[in-house]
Amino acid sequence: MRRLFLVLLASTSLMTLSNTAQAAQPVPASADTEARTPLDQLGQNDPYKWMEEIEGARALDWAKTQNARSLPKLQGDPRYADLEAKALAILNARDRVPGVSFAGDGSLRNFWQDVDHVRGLWRRTTLDSYRTPAPQWETLLDIDALSKAEGANWVFKGANCLAPDETLCLVTLSDGGKDAVTVREFDTMTRAFVEDGFVLPEGKQDYDWIDKDTLMVAHEWEPGQVTKSGYAYVLKTWKRGTPLASAREVFRGTVDDVSVSGYTLRDADGVVQAVMANRATSFFESEKYLLTDAAPVRLNLPVKSSIQGYVDGQMVVSLEQDWAEEGFKTGDLISFSLRAVKADPAKAQATLVLRPTAKQSVESVTSTRGRLIVGLLDNVTGVAFAYNHGPLGWTKKKFDLPANSTIGLGSASSKDDRLFFSVTGYLTPSTFWLADASSLKLEQIKASPARFDAGAHVVEQFEATSTDGTRIPYFVIHPKTLAMDGQAPTLLYAYGGFQVSMTPGYSGVMGKLWLERGGTYVVANIRGGGEFGPAWHNAGLKENRQKVYDDFFAVSQDLIDRKITSPRHLGIMGGSNGGLLMGVALTQRPELYNAVVVQVPLFDMIRYSQIGAGASWIGEYGDPAIPSERAVIAKYDPYTNLKVGQKYPEVFIETSTKDDRVHPAHARKAAARLEELGYPVLYYENVDGGHAASANLAETARRQALEYVYLSKKLVD
Repeated sequence: MRRLFLVLLASTSLMTLSNTAQAAQPVPASADTEARTPLDQLGQNDPYKWMEEIEGARALDWAKTQNARSLPKLQGDPRYADLEAKALAILNARDRVPGVSFAGDGSLRNFWQDVDHVRGLWRRTTLDSYRTPAPQWETLLDIDALSKAEGANWVFKGANCLAPDETLCLVTLSDGGKDAVTVREFDTMTRAFVEDGFVLPEGKQDYDWIDKDTLMVAHEWEPGQVTKSGYAYVLKTWKRGTPLASAREVFRGTVDDVSVSGYTLRDADGVVQAVMANRATSFFESEKYLLTDAAPVRLNLPVKSSIQGYVDGQMVVSLEQDWAEEGFKTGDLISFSLRAVKADPAKAQATLVLRPTAKQSVESVTSTRGRLIVGLLDNVTGVAFAYNHGPLGWTKKKFDLPANSTIGLGSASSKDDRLFFSVTGYLTPSTFWLADASSLKLEQIKASPARFDAGAHVVEQFEATSTDGTRIPYFVIHPKTLAMDGQAPTLLYAYGGFQVSMTPGYSGVMGKLWLERGGTYVVANIRGGGEFGPAWHNAGLKENRQKVYDDFFAVSQDLIDRKITSPRHLGIMGGSNGGLLMGVALTQRPELYNAVVVQVPLFDMIRYSQIGAGASWIGEYGDPAIPSERAVIAKYDPYTNLKVGQKYPEVFIETSTKDDRVHPAHARKAAARLEELGYPVLYYENVDGGHAASANLAETARRQALEYVYLSKKLVD
C-alpha cells in the first residue's frame, strides 16, 4: 500500500541533526471506547458534497467551466508556449537513458514514452546492446496501437511475470490512469495476449502467480465486497481454464481492514518456498500469514513490520516499531530461517542484519541470487551495502558509489549477483551503474545528458528550528551569485507523510524552467517523512500532526531570516499529502507566501475517510468519526478553516478526474469554497492521469508549464 504514495525525489551536503525525532505520543485510550459519530453526520452541511461524485455531470461541468476560466490566464502568458515546449523537449528527448530491468529470459526490459509513442512501448533488448550508444529494441507491446485498436484510453501500469523465465506476464492496464486496473495474461515469446488466458476485469485488486496454471487474486468477488477503503479483502486461488467465479477462497479479512493481498516467497530458481497473505489492518499495520493446506498460520511478527524478501533461505523483515521482547528496535532489519518459520512460527528466532544509527534509515532492500542489497540514507545521503549470509550470521561490504548522492537500487538478477544502481543529485544528471554484489565490481553503463546549465548553481544544506526545538534539515539549490537580500524567487517543496523520504534528485524540467531562469529551489525534510527512519515518521502521526506543519513553517521562516527570500518572493508546492500541507500553510500562515501550488490534494479532512481511498489513511491522520481525533483534525483541516477577510495569495489548484485514490472532490471543494468566500483562485482539472496527474508526457509538460508560469507571475513579476 505504501507504494501508492510515490513522490518526486528531490542533492546533498552533510548535516548534523541536533535533536533526534521525538516519539509520537500514544493515542488516548479513550479513543478505543468513544462513541463513534455516524459517518453520514460528518460534514453533513457541506454545500459541495455533490462534487464527490467523481464523474457526475454537475461536477464535470463545474470543472470544465473552471478550466475555461483559468487556463487562458496562464496559457495566455507570453512565457507559456516557450516553457511548455522546453518541458516537452526534455520529457520526449530521445537521448534519455532508458531504465531497464533484468528478465528471466536473459533480456533487459523497459517501458518507453516519447513524442511518437505517447502512451508508450513495452520493449526489450540485450545487455550487450544496452551497453552501446544506440541499443536495438524489440517491441513487446505497443500501448498506443492497443488503445487505438480497442478504442480505449489505456495507461500501462506494469507487468508481473512468472519466474524463473518470466515469459508469461500479467499485464496491468488502467483506464486513464486510475488505480482500478484490468489485468491480462501476455506471452513475451509470441508478443501477444494469451488466447483464453487469465483476464481480470477492472478493479482495485491484487494478484500474483503461484505457478503457470494458478493465480492468487484479491478481488471484489461480489458487488460491494471491498473494504471501507475500497480494496479487496477476500483472497482466492484461480486455476487456468476455469471461470473466475469458481476461484477457491484461501484467506479472508474484514470490511474494516485496508486490504488483503497474497504473494509468494521464491528462491533464486523461481521455486515457491512459501505462499503468504498480508492482512493490512491499517496503512502501517498488518498481520502476516503463511498459507498452508490446513489453515492460514499467523507469523510471530510485530504489526508494524514488512517482509522485504527472501535470499539464501532467509526471510528478511524490516521493523517499524520496537520489538522489545525479542530485543529489536524500530528501524532494524532482521532475518529468519524460513524453514524454522514454517516449522513453528512462534519459536523461530530472528537474527539482526542491520541497526541504523539515529541519523540513518533503511531506504530500500532487494536481493540478487545470493546477496541481500540494502540502500541506506545517512544524513539524507545515499550509501549501499551487499550483505552475505553465512554460518556466523550476516557480513557486509560497501559499494564504492559516488558520495553525497542519492543511490537508488534498481533491478537485481536472480541468475547471478548483478544489479543496477542509479546515482543522482540536484545538479548532477543521473548515472546508471551495473554492479556485481559478489566482487563489488562497478561499471558505469549509462549517463543522462544535462538538461540545464548547473554550473552557475550550488547546493547547500541548512537547518531550521521547529517550535519544539527539533532541528529540521533542508536543501537549497541557488545561484552562486545569490545576493542574500531577500529578493530571490524561491520555490519550497515538501511532503511530510507516510514515511516518504525527500532525497536529492535531478529534475531536468525544474532546472530548465526554474533554476536556469534565476529561481531558487528548496526541499524540506520535515517530520512525517522517512529521512531518519520510522521515528521521524511517527513523530508526525495523528495528534502530533501539527508538528509536521510547524516544521514547514520553521523552514519557511528560516529562508526569510537568512534573507534568501522574502514572503513576496516565496512560493510553495506540494502534492497529495503534500497538497494537504499546502492547504494548512494557506490557512495557518498565509502571510509567509505569495504563491501556493496545490497538487492532487487532500483538503476536506473531516470527510476524507469517506472520499476515495481515504479510509486507508486513518493510521496517518486519525479517524474523524472518533470525537477526540476529529477535534485534532479540525484544528488543521484546511476546508473548514478557510475564512473571509484573510490575506490569502491567489492559489493554483490542480487535480485529475481519474484520480480514484485521493479523489478530485478535495481540489474541487477547495476551489469552490475559496471562490464562495471571495478569493481569486486558479483551477485545472485534467480529465486523465490518475493520482500522478499525467497519463502521457504531453500532459505532464502542459501541467509543468502551467505551474512555472503561475510561479513566475507571482514570484518574479
